[in-house]
Amino acid sequence: MKFSLSGNKKKIVNNLLWAVSGKIVNLVGSLVLGIIVARYLGVEQYGLMNYVISYVFLFQTLASFGLDSIEVREEAAGKVPVNTIIGTAFWIKVVFGVICIALSIGTAVVMSEDSYTIGLVALYSSYIVFNSFIVIRNYFTSLVQNKYIVLSEIFRTFVGIAIKLTMWAMDCSLTWFVAAFAFDHVLLAGGYISSYRHKIGRLKDWRFSLPYAKFMLKESFPLLLTNAAVIIYQRIDQVMIGSMVGKADVGYFSVAAKFVEVMIFIPATIAHTISPILVQMLDKSREVYIVKAQQYLNITVWVSILCSIGVSVISYWIVLYTFGTEYLPAAAILQVLSFKMVSVALSNGGGIMVIVERLQKWVFFRDVLGCLVCIILNWWLLPKYGAMAAAFVAIAANLAAGYVADLLVPAYRHIFRQQTKALLLGWRDLVHIKQLLKS
Repeated sequence: MKFSLSGNKKKIVNNLLWAVSGKIVNLVGSLVLGIIVARYLGVEQYGLMNYVISYVFLFQTLASFGLDSIEVREEAAGKVPVNTIIGTAFWIKVVFGVICIALSIGTAVVMSEDSYTIGLVALYSSYIVFNSFIVIRNYFTSLVQNKYIVLSEIFRTFVGIAIKLTMWAMDCSLTWFVAAFAFDHVLLAGGYISSYRHKIGRLKDWRFSLPYAKFMLKESFPLLLTNAAVIIYQRIDQVMIGSMVGKADVGYFSVAAKFVEVMIFIPATIAHTISPILVQMLDKSREVYIVKAQQYLNITVWVSILCSIGVSVISYWIVLYTFGTEYLPAAAILQVLSFKMVSVALSNGGGIMVIVERLQKWVFFRDVLGCLVCIILNWWLLPKYGAMAAAFVAIAANLAAGYVADLLVPAYRHIFRQQTKALLLGWRDLVHIKQLLKS
């Protein structure tokens, strides 16, 4: 069956290319910078820095309030003035951002962290409020125009690298590096603002609507809960490793995670780009939507499987020739953690279908299950097996949340069937990747 996207095929392909190209530049830049910083700081300080970053990241999701997917959906639908959607989402994020900065510092004190760690948490958490400008990124995504946000992100990457290389040359302390990583978000916000003013209009035209804010909060609340669960089981591992095993082990795990972050950009980018397209498909024809959603799942899952196998086989040499012999314990972790890419592909694929089909009512159960699996297994296995256990748990948690839960929730069982079909038979679509965007 053929389906026309109203002449938008070229626009979709160009948008995907921009998204992929920008992500590659940013991730490769981040990886190279990570290698330089890790070699400079050493395992202990590099582990502490990543512990702080992961700790603060646990609170960031509360500031977003699950609004991002809802914002993209509403903007793609075009039923409410754009300035009202953006303005309302922005001010909601600002308010919750301020609250979350206070929470991150307060909980660090309650957990009896040392004064230096608390200071680093306070310093790094200041970036949360600047994340409110991600509403601009979401708007460009809804327009299927990734070019402008990608240019902003590439600018942030190169300026950020230049700053950190200067600090490395000046022999700066860990505190300065944590401040620099927080400043990256300020740079990114500035890039988003510049792109919006150049291509769209004035920020002062944004309008906050209390009735619409209530609507957005109601729609996004289930996603807030699920995003909180997602962030916990995606980031709590490094926090638990730091608390239960040691900061050096956080450093080893973070090295493996750096490479996995580069890997999972493939399913993540495709998911983010294809979301507004699937919304339009579902509005016009559910049959065509199901076909394209299956192709999307097939391709992302099997590309992920092949990439995971390849990275796992050469993990020793990857770590040796990048981070060096000091970080070689990370190779065994990477050998396992690389397969997280497959679980992410399954989870993201199902998650996009949940949003597009407006089934987020039950999505909280999906990620609470993953969160519980992550916390319970890490609590049980970390003291016995160290950071290696966290690698297995990360995969198990993703599979529990993004696959097993779809079997347990009746409303999601059709998604589970499509995910299972992708795992067993999806390889057949690898040679037909163009069909994902075929007109």
